Amino acid sequence: MSETKLMDIKESRSHMDLLFNKAKEKILDSEDITVYTHTDCDGITAGSILSSILDKLDINHSVNFVEINEVEHLTSDTDVTIISDLGAGQNIENILDNSNKTAIILDHHPPIRKLGTSFKGDLIEINPNYYGLDGSYTISGGGLSYFLAKSFQFHDLSWMGILSAVGDMQNSMTGKLRGLNTEILNDGMEFGCVDYVNDLLLYGRHTRPLFVALSYFGDIHLPLTNNRNECIHFLENLGIPVKNDLGNVRYLCDLNMDEKGKLFNELLKMMTREVPERYVKYVPKLISGESYEFTFEEKYTSFRDASEYSTVINACGRNNRHELGMEVIKGNRNKISNELESLVKDHKRYLAQNMTKLQDANSVEILDNIQYFDGDGIKASVVGTIAGMLLSNYDWQKPIVGYTHIDDETAGYKVSLRCSKLLGYDGIHYGNLVRDIATKCGGSGGGHSVACGAYIPEDNIEQFISLLNNSVNLN
Repeated sequence: MSETKLMDIKESRSHMDLLFNKAKEKILDSEDITVYTHTDCDGITAGSILSSILDKLDINHSVNFVEINEVEHLTSDTDVTIISDLGAGQNIENILDNSNKTAIILDHHPPIRKLGTSFKGDLIEINPNYYGLDGSYTISGGGLSYFLAKSFQFHDLSWMGILSAVGDMQNSMTGKLRGLNTEILNDGMEFGCVDYVNDLLLYGRHTRPLFVALSYFGDIHLPLTNNRNECIHFLENLGIPVKNDLGNVRYLCDLNMDEKGKLFNELLKMMTREVPERYVKYVPKLISGESYEFTFEEKYTSFRDASEYSTVINACGRNNRHELGMEVIKGNRNKISNELESLVKDHKRYLAQNMTKLQDANSVEILDNIQYFDGDGIKASVVGTIAGMLLSNYDWQKPIVGYTHIDDETAGYKVSLRCSKLLGYDGIHYGNLVRDIATKCGGSGGGHSVACGAYIPEDNIEQFISLLNNSVNLN
């Protein structure tokens, strides 16, 4: 990292610290606080951090999980309201409806307000984008919530900031956490609750047999993709045993450095053959990077590795069990372990069934610049997850869009866009693009550069798809 870049981060952090201290004073003066947070892993973890802070301070509070399109309608009966992983891109004036109200926004998404915008009440908005830092990878909503915790010296919550960042895929472009996230990582390592290893970026380091993890690797379709038998032969040809001396299957975390080196080299050759020349230099970042572990969790469980842990929390969020996810993070697992296990299994089964259904029906339509599918009947909460899972079976060089009908007060469609990690290097910020097009279609949207979404009125979905296709220039 250059000295100039480091100076920018330090200066930005200094500006943000002033606001964190102001937020701290407001919180300490409060007896009852309302928290609103998003429904994904980052939002649930952010809510868990804020709840843990208020627990430690013995302040009454409620944590409410909301979608992006609900924010502008939110109200609050308490003098202080904290909004995490939301709020930057939405109107929040209903919460600040009188001079006694304070809203604290801890969000990393692109803001729609200028810094210092005035309301009837007091707004404390802390957002890295105001200081020239890209919230897509610099810090998550949960990371900002941890910095608030840090202002109270609650360093034991640092691991949650890492969970948020990984759950928000902030390490996906480079294989490691960057920016303000490194401060959280250092805090976690110093406190002894977080560690990291340089490893292959195969999902399921502790819970998926190696040959299974290999079959799911990457956004790009490879000879190994969805072919477990081919993965077994591939490993055997490299001299990497699939089972140990006791006959038990091996996991990625069981491999020695020599075995990982062989695997890296072969995957590098294989992927390099499959991508255009301009992407070749990025391929190593997709194969290896930093894997983050929580040292207080047991090996071979879904909670040791941050990426696997985030899947558990996302499963809770996608199935409208946000409170269950928060209980998991806050450590109250004894009474809910069976319920959690059942939920995660059902979640994975639901995803697999709907993926198969879409593929069997040839539901993905290929346009000039995008590909899309109508996920009719699929839960709105998982359409983005399924879109991401479908990428390796279709054209990874085009973003994929999925949409599904939602029935509420404003009937319409929930839209999710995902693109491959390599496509992210082309420099298009799809979150901003989707937000602008959604507005033209009478809806709302936004998000990050490679993962975003929108809510589109019922009659305007075809217009949205057409405008998006015409707005993306991938040539």
